[in-house]
Amino acid sequence: MPVSSSAKRTYSYYVVSNPETPTEGSPLTVLFSGNSQTRPGHKPGPKVVDYYLIHHILSGKGTYACMGRTYQLGAGDSFLIEPGQLIHYAADWDEPWHYCWIAFEGPQASMMLQDIGLSSLAPIVHTGRRRKIGALYRQIQLAFQSRSDGANLRANGLLHLLFAEYAEALRPQQTSMPRQTTGGEQTVQQALQYLTAQYAEPITIELMAETLGYNRAYLSTLFKKHTGLTPVTFLLRLRLDKARHLLRERPELTVEQIASSVGFQDPLYFSKQFKRHYQASPTEYRNAVLHPIPQG
Repeated sequence: MPVSSSAKRTYSYYVVSNPETPTEGSPLTVLFSGNSQTRPGHKPGPKVVDYYLIHHILSGKGTYACMGRTYQLGAGDSFLIEPGQLIHYAADWDEPWHYCWIAFEGPQASMMLQDIGLSSLAPIVHTGRRRKIGALYRQIQLAFQSRSDGANLRANGLLHLLFAEYAEALRPQQTSMPRQTTGGEQTVQQALQYLTAQYAEPITIELMAETLGYNRAYLSTLFKKHTGLTPVTFLLRLRLDKARHLLRERPELTVEQIASSVGFQDPLYFSKQFKRHYQASPTEYRNAVLHPIPQG
């Protein structure tokens, strides 16, 4: 067996659990957090867990194996363990790692990890020794140690901040094409997100272009190139589609209320545009949907 050159190192293990009982069906819950200065060759697993677990390495080295791949990791690296995945990891014999960890669960966890690009197929984040990441792990531990009424909420907020740090660290790692080939698509995606989120507000294409930092003519040309529609046409169709949904699903709302709810300030203009696109007035459309004529 190898002889460790760190025989005089002080080994430690500490973990603290969420003092609050998780609410059934909660979208995201931090279960526990801890840290350890491991012994040389310390090797948990092979094993599976039934929650998400992220380790962040503060110092030292080790290996992590998942889905047939083995990763050599060191200070500043983090690795993800997903529920049900067979994994194992081991501390280096000469420089055993000192790491911290967070365990969490909930349907929101899967969506957030997917958004930032972390999974068993890509479980590693090279954070470049960002001090803020280690600080966020410590703050979650402190929140649980306080055993205050807001510990669970504070831990969830800190986990969101941690994911934001990971997303920023992963961004350059995920760039596989030059900016010139993806910039247009990214700009259009920003515009689509802007319109989809704010269609009910009195927005204009000029305001959107200014908010996103582009010239209106350039943005409109780019938008049409990628979607086949101008931003004005896309916004109009989006509003009319939302109105059609409300006409079907919210019979207690008047046509004027629906027009206002989807961003039309003038109900007469709304009715005119609706009829032009669907060959029926809003009232006629609603009656046809809610009171269809029986087929003889």
